[in-house]
Amino acid sequence: MDILQFPIKTLNNFYDISGVEVGQHFYWQIGGFQVHAQVLITSWIVIAVLLGSATIAVRDPQIVPTGAQNFVEYVLEFVRDLARTQIGEEEYGPWVPFIGTMFLFIFVSNWAGALLPWGIIKLPHGELAAPTNDINTTVALALLTSVAYFYAGLTKKGLGYFGRYIQPTPILLPINILEDFTKPLSLSFRLFGNILADELVVAVPVSLVPLVVPIPVMFLGLFTSGIQALIFATLAAAYIGESMEGHH
Repeated sequence: MDILQFPIKTLNNFYDISGVEVGQHFYWQIGGFQVHAQVLITSWIVIAVLLGSATIAVRDPQIVPTGAQNFVEYVLEFVRDLARTQIGEEEYGPWVPFIGTMFLFIFVSNWAGALLPWGIIKLPHGELAAPTNDINTTVALALLTSVAYFYAGLTKKGLGYFGRYIQPTPILLPINILEDFTKPLSLSFRLFGNILADELVVAVPVSLVPLVVPIPVMFLGLFTSGIQALIFATLAAAYIGESMEGHH
């Protein structure tokens, strides 16, 4: 019995750690589940901005694009080039919507966190911030990427996809399996850590010197926020391309 109690106590300790929180959070009860209301609210706002902008831009398409339509087509061409470069000329087409959605959602979320005055919206607990400032959001995006590249590999190669785990030698099987766990971990923690750090770096000068001094730091935050969206989308496309390569 003593032998069985040790792993049970260990699991209980992990459960207790999972309940640790930083700061205060505003929760909703949905179907018996407790969810972070701040993340849902800001995510819905970002999604509404993306859908609204796309609808307005293409509601009256022109053969020769101008204005908003021209900007939307430029963004689409940018995402196509990114997907084509990482996935390949023959396979990139079906993955443009996925890569584009990831890039635009993260980009707009990051910029919304840096530009919008979320503090003026008062909540019973906590405060609003960028969706990507929450580890749950970045983990969800990373897991979606993992599902996507598994789906791509299985669709392309069938069960032969799992042969990659013993290439170039079966000795590397544990390492190749571990790689599938480290990919979503690195994606999620890289994005979360950088966005959280950017917001903290801006928050400290703003609290000390509210005028002039924080402005260059805020511009730097906007730049790094865009870079993080590009890195995430590029790595997602690279993983998808990697899962489909080597098919004969």
